[in-house]
Amino acid sequence: MSQSPFTRRVIALIHSIPSGRVCTYGLLAASAGNPKGARQVSRILHSCSQKEGLPWHRVVNRMGRISLTGSSLDVQKGLLMSEGISFDPDGGLDLDRYLWVPSDLSFP
Repeated sequence: MSQSPFTRRVIALIHSIPSGRVCTYGLLAASAGNPKGARQVSRILHSCSQKEGLPWHRVVNRMGRISLTGSSLDVQKGLLMSEGISFDPDGGLDLDRYLWVPSDLSFP
């Protein structure tokens, strides 16, 4: 099954998130051309992270929080902490400090 242009853009953007930085579902969606596509980004992460080798752990919600629960939350938090990202006592991270905003990328 071939990927849609939106999916290809999202995958490229996720690959572009630098170590020690995060991006939000909504910002990725908007940067890939669909400002209302945050849930689609979540589905892409779920279905493509392993086969595309995506740094899935660098994607958080708009509040600077991890959207996963249970052991998956712990794994994501651990991966982010290993890249130097710190969390406040309530489990949030400082988007002013860690948010990566995609530059204007052109896609074929």
